[in-house]
Amino acid sequence: MLTIENLTFRMQGRPLFEDASVIIPTGHRVGVVGRNGTGKTTLFRLIMGELEPESGRITLSRGARIGSVRQEVEPTADSIMDCVLAADSERSALLAEAETATDPHRIAEIQTRLADIDAHSAEARAAAILTGLGFPPDRHGRPAAEFSGGWRMRVALAGVLFSAPDLLLLDEPTNYLDLEGTIWLESFLARYPHTALVISHDRGLLNRAVGAILHLQDRRLSLWSGPYDRFETERRLRAAQAAAEARRIEAQRAHMQAFIDRFRAKASKARQAQSRLKMLERLPPPPVAQTGEVAGFVFPDPPRAAPPLIAMEGVALGYGGRPVLSGLSLRIDPDDRIALLGANGQGKSTLARALSGRLGPLAGRITAARGLKVGYFAQHSVEELDGTASALAHLQRLCPDWPQTRLRARLAAGGIGAEIAENPVSRLSGGQRARLALLLAATGAPHLMVLDEPTNHLDIDSREALVRALTEWPGAVVLISHDPWLVSAVADRLWLVRDGRVRPFDGDVEDYRALLMAESAAAPPAAPRAGTARQARPRREGRERILALRAELRACEARIEKIEEMRARLDAILADPATYAEPDPARLAALHARRREIEEGLARAEALWLDAGRRLEAAERGDGD
Repeated sequence: MLTIENLTFRMQGRPLFEDASVIIPTGHRVGVVGRNGTGKTTLFRLIMGELEPESGRITLSRGARIGSVRQEVEPTADSIMDCVLAADSERSALLAEAETATDPHRIAEIQTRLADIDAHSAEARAAAILTGLGFPPDRHGRPAAEFSGGWRMRVALAGVLFSAPDLLLLDEPTNYLDLEGTIWLESFLARYPHTALVISHDRGLLNRAVGAILHLQDRRLSLWSGPYDRFETERRLRAAQAAAEARRIEAQRAHMQAFIDRFRAKASKARQAQSRLKMLERLPPPPVAQTGEVAGFVFPDPPRAAPPLIAMEGVALGYGGRPVLSGLSLRIDPDDRIALLGANGQGKSTLARALSGRLGPLAGRITAARGLKVGYFAQHSVEELDGTASALAHLQRLCPDWPQTRLRARLAAGGIGAEIAENPVSRLSGGQRARLALLLAATGAPHLMVLDEPTNHLDIDSREALVRALTEWPGAVVLISHDPWLVSAVADRLWLVRDGRVRPFDGDVEDYRALLMAESAAAPPAAPRAGTARQARPRREGRERILALRAELRACEARIEKIEEMRARLDAILADPATYAEPDPARLAALHARRREIEEGLARAEALWLDAGRRLEAAERGDGD
């Protein structure tokens, strides 16, 4: 059990916690949420003993082990498998002692304890965790020095998960994972047998992997039962009730004050006025108002551009003459909202760099619309900001001809207010720096926004504000994100980047999740006994085939619906007299060509839907194909 009692703590004079208390029962998995800067990471440091509270205390069950990801694994010659195994210090110490122990009683104790902690299956468990976090089995023996910092962070995460501490503390663990790793981590945490606190702004993880929410607000801690969506609904309901109660109390206070002011001077009413005055003093204070809405994002509307914005024909992309992606024949139109799926290392960021014009093709041709402007937010855009310069200076460098009033208004529209506009970027929070980087990417009214993990530093409220801005913005979007909720909310087309190719994925994020889970189930981490495998495999494969076919059918239905929506939007443009007010033969030809493509795509989607339905019926009857 984790108990926090009357915790008070200030950071550089700013109060983060004041008389905060909460009890986390043993075995609970809890999501920790709150606006950027409310003290979530500081709370973890207090729990781990790295910081001392001014008052109050934090207590854990006797002998409880705490585990967290402090920093990336060092780039040593040790294999990543050895790095993960070493994270279980008790196992390592027992194995080392077993090599030198001579006392029979101690040897027996060591072997008993090794059996208790299941030490002999350690490599299989470590391999399953590494594979789930995106390391292919053939790379488990590679030295840690061969991997980048982001991948070594995954090794560190694998190590703390493998050690299975009594209290697991994870601070934004999905920031260095791809969508595949995030989905695996959700499943792992949902089954975690001990207590876990997870700081996260990923709604999917908070809805699937935890059973309670610890909310930090107004320097207090409150524990809510259930996943994030339930917490958010209940919190909004309580906020509405508090606002109604505040209005009632204020109305009652105003009524009494009006009576007192009117009759205080009249002798016949003086006693009644005095009574009202005493009642007024006894009225409770109105409930504290909830923190205001988070600042939004404002992206300037792009000028009109003829489709396609970008077309690729037989393109190969890569570095040093070695292709990462090849055979790309893709097209992006002005109203496209595309998300790129695929594991890290498959080439999503390579494609994003090519779409932004920062990487040329090794082969083939990339054609861009005349005057095309692309806004680009890279994974490391936040880290690449000049820490010594202010937000105002960053924008001024980009737009040297803008007057100060326009520069400040643009910053304010992106959530960078006057009070921080001239502060060095190094003094801004991660969320504020992310806002600045997004604002800079959108400056110049781009036709296309290429966003590579834009939400790593944004809290949940800011992510919702970004989704609202992107859905209202009329330009094209290409998105890479490990956040399934963000992908679902923004994208209406999915491209799967895998095995050196980029292909349309006919389905939604849930279909992709089902595909990954089916692939994971088809490749178990350890081989079962031969007899069991022979008996179970046909039944398992039959169930998996039916599930896959059902997912395929849903994907076909969703695809038909999306194509019909695209056709309806295009038909509205073709039916609008304004389209023909200033005849543009090239644009009209492109619109009609697009209409034919949509009709052909709809016919193909309907044929695939019919075929999927036929195969599903056959599989459910057991007839095969």
